[in-house]
Order: sequence, then structure tokens, then C-alpha cells
Amino acid sequence: MLPNRIVAIGSSAGGIETLCALFEHLPASVDAAFFVTQHLSPSYQSKLPSVLNRCTRLKAVHPPTEGMVVERGMIYVAPSDHHLLVEGDRVFVARGPKENRFRPSVDALFRSVAYVYGPRAIGVVLSGALDDGTSGLWSIKRLGGVAVVQDPAEATFDSMPVSAIEHVEIDYSLPVAAMAQLVMRLAAEPVARAPDGVEADRQRMRLETSILADGDAFSKGVTQLGDYTPFTCPECAGVLVRVREGGGARFRCHTGHGYTSGALIIGIVEKTEAGYWAVMRGLEEAAMLLDAVGGTQNAVGDRATATLFREEAARAKMQSRELRRLVLSEQRVGSEAVGAAVFGAVGDGD
Repeated sequence: MLPNRIVAIGSSAGGIETLCALFEHLPASVDAAFFVTQHLSPSYQSKLPSVLNRCTRLKAVHPPTEGMVVERGMIYVAPSDHHLLVEGDRVFVARGPKENRFRPSVDALFRSVAYVYGPRAIGVVLSGALDDGTSGLWSIKRLGGVAVVQDPAEATFDSMPVSAIEHVEIDYSLPVAAMAQLVMRLAAEPVARAPDGVEADRQRMRLETSILADGDAFSKGVTQLGDYTPFTCPECAGVLVRVREGGGARFRCHTGHGYTSGALIIGIVEKTEAGYWAVMRGLEEAAMLLDAVGGTQNAVGDRATATLFREEAARAKMQSRELRRLVLSEQRVGSEAVGAAVFGAVGDGD
């Protein structure tokens, strides 16, 4: 029998201490199951279950790929470089396409929990950078679940809760110390009735979760999610589809990568910068080769050819220096523009 409540929790920078502060006040008898996605480097082997097991009476685990039954009193933690997802009464992990440049993704977890559990779901956004969690929390709220964020004034990094507050109708914004009591109260109350008129959104969430489960976006009908755009995916250069969500939009490519507007801007800026550095490397390699050939020609007495090669080497060095100056100058401007876009007019809907 499923727990009365399914609690999906997302955090990033500053989130581990916050998670411990939340779970240490929850009894093992609470009628809820917990799902946690904490952003991690893909090369880092997550020790979060061990950390949580030292500060809570609940049991924290990394679920296996094949799935395990959802049980109350359990904390299911996303392992490194894998999305944490649910299907029916089962929990599983999958190494599908990245969402908002991350795997695991908070939005992927929240959206999966929203479509499966609807009004049973409680979404919690804790300390973290940028806007991951906003779209997923909108999904939980849209299908009748409860939206909770950490009080931004308390969060070590307030970007994730601030973004959620700006773009989602939040039910509770409170300090972590008060969250355990809230979860226990909600877990003891009857679950509200599912809202009307949300089946189309629910089926979209189901499709997107399926895409992240196995990455087979094109054959699953990713183009059904919205209209093609002129934008391309920074990860794979695939064409992006615009996914309408509330008053805003997200993007997904035909191989499955997903982005909020802010994450897409960051991805494009990073890809452009990488292109600049590749050009600089090419110019510097050309300059070294031209210098070497010029030295060889000079050694055999062909000074005219040597001079020609060395002049070309000097030109390549000058071009590399000019490009480097431009890139380092544009980085400062670009970072300001990205910050304004992530938390300005390009929201995820409300």
C-alpha cells in the first residue's frame, strides 16, 4: 500500500546540511516516502544515503536501476549521473538525457512524481543555485500537489527558492526547522481530490519522464510537446521544441535534452566560449608550426621563405591575442546578461 504522501525534495549548493536538518526531526512512522535529488558532479560517487542515515530515523538508500517498491519511512536518493524517477509503485534510476544541464535533475524527479501521484505529491525546493526545480514544482502544483520552498532568507544559496516563488503559486515558504512538522501534518490528513482539466499536462509530463528514462525522444514523439524553434541544443546541436508551461516555456531537443530558458542561455554562452577557445588554440598551433617551418627554411639558407613563414606566425599570434582579449572582456558582460535572463523575464510559467 502506497504511503499517504510522496515528498520530492530538490537541492543544490548548500543543500546537504539542509537535508539533514529536515530529516532529523521526522519519525520513522511518518506516512510518507521521500525522494531526494541533490546536484552532484557526475564523477563524484554520492555518499548522501550514508550521511542521511547518520542524522535520521528513516532509511536512506540509492535505489537500483531495476526498481523497488515505494515504502513509507524510506528516503530514495538519486545516485550520481542518474535521474531518479517513479512509475506506479516503483522507483528506479536512469541515465537518460540531461535536464537543465544536470543529471540527476530536480525537475525530472518532480515532474515524474507529479504525473504518477498527483495530489499525493509534495514538492520541496531547498537551497541551490539557478532555477532548477521551478518547472518541476509547477508540475506538482498543477496536478494538485503541495508546493513548498525553503525561506530564501535562510537558504545558503537562495536562487532556487527565489525562482520557484517568482514563478509558482507556493503553498508554504518556511524555515527548514518547520518543514518536518508540516510534512507530518500533511501526511496525517486526507489527500485532496485531483483538479479538473489537467489531463493534457499530465500526459505531457508522462511523455517527458519516459524520454528521460531511456532517451528515445524522437520515436516517443518529442515533437508532440510543442513547436519547433530556430534554436539548437548546446549539448548535441539538435533542433529544440518549445514546451509551453503556464505563462512561460521550456525547451527540449529531439534527442531528449531539456532546458529552462535560463539553462538554455547558460548552455549557449558556454558553447560559444568553448568555440572561441578552440579557435584560439588553432591560431596558436598554427603560429608554432609556422615558426618551426620558418626556422627550418632559415637553417637551409632560404631566408626569404623563412621570413614569409615568420610573418604569418606573427599574424596568427596577433589574431589569437585579439580574440583572447575579446573573449575575456565578453565573459564579464555575458555573465551579467545570463544572471538577468535567468531571474528576469524568462521564467518557467506560473
